[in-house]
Amino acid sequence: MERLHNSVRPYAWGSRTAIAELLGRPVPAPHPEAELWLGAHPGAPSRLVDEEGVHRSLLEVLGADPLGQLGADCTQRWGERLPFLLKVLAAEEPLSLQAHPSAEQAAEGYAREEAAGIPRDAKNRNYPDPTAKPELICALTEFHALAGFADPQRTVGLLRALDVEQLRAHTELLAGQPDSDGLRALFTTWITLPQAALDQLLPHVLDACVRQVKDRGEYDIECRTVLELGEAYPGDAGVLAALLLNRIVLRPGEAIFLPAGNPHAYLHGTGVEILANSDNVLRCGLTPKHVDVPELLRVLDFSYGRMPVQTGEPVADNLFVYRTPAPEFELSRLQWPEGGGSPVSLDHVGPQILICVEGSVLLRAEDGSELALAKGDSAWLAATETPVDVRPATPGGTLVFRATAGACTPAA
Repeated sequence: MERLHNSVRPYAWGSRTAIAELLGRPVPAPHPEAELWLGAHPGAPSRLVDEEGVHRSLLEVLGADPLGQLGADCTQRWGERLPFLLKVLAAEEPLSLQAHPSAEQAAEGYAREEAAGIPRDAKNRNYPDPTAKPELICALTEFHALAGFADPQRTVGLLRALDVEQLRAHTELLAGQPDSDGLRALFTTWITLPQAALDQLLPHVLDACVRQVKDRGEYDIECRTVLELGEAYPGDAGVLAALLLNRIVLRPGEAIFLPAGNPHAYLHGTGVEILANSDNVLRCGLTPKHVDVPELLRVLDFSYGRMPVQTGEPVADNLFVYRTPAPEFELSRLQWPEGGGSPVSLDHVGPQILICVEGSVLLRAEDGSELALAKGDSAWLAATETPVDVRPATPGGTLVFRATAGACTPAA
């Protein structure tokens, strides 16, 4: 067990309060703080801190002893690479609308761009690495997002309620084919509109959304979202695309899994995010960055319906697991009410990262060694360091998140 020191990413959409409060630093922070990264991503690896205060890069530690740190099953599948990245994400403003490729799409796209000689850090590079990027977001505060295509019948109802003359042909296109093919046709139409056409259409859509918000009708939250996005990203096709997506509000402890091809945008709130250790992003809009429309349409999944919301499956006293099909990661929640409760024994066979987000806990290994984690503290548990008991160290409510690899079954 070793304490972690982690990097904060200062993206413009971040919060000046959420991560600073978590880490016990002065509030407000001098600049927006968007993400706290816990893991071994080459761009910002965590550092292990020993009892003497000496720092070592987790990335270098894994390279020096992959078998001891990651375990036999994990190294057989993932090599020296930690397959997951854990984040605390704090969104004060909306992130870009985006989707991620499947493992097969990522491998093919990476090979194609390598063969074309596109530098991996080029702004028009879609695939800087050959791996998939599924992810799961679990809310720490009320968390707002767009994710997945909504049922086309509901979208037709929304578009008809807006009653925008310039949208009428688009509305009837989807009404005549209210399925995945209709969604693909309408999304493609909107995402490829010339800028002059967007500049003419969007003001009418925004005016209609204002009317809907004043009436507080069935589509109030969708229209409020479009207005917020229209103000933040004027003239952006992603504002129209938002009309096609599920508008989701997560309560603390609730989570959604975002598989390959799922269009999504985080809008506001603080959450714990776990994802495959990859940088592959295909942007759909709400961004000044590169949008490769043909590649995006190749990757997008136009299936539709409400996004399943998880609350965590109870697997032991005070331990809840968020199940997904992603082999790269699994997120667990360790939670004790006021007054404490029984300890949780962690006997996972692979690597683990823990972060305490409320209260404080004491970690005790089988050899008797201990490590205390207060709010904002985090720890690395190598594969050889289990079992470890985790128990609350304060009488108030306590909340810890644990990241592990998923089912580390060796690849065929």
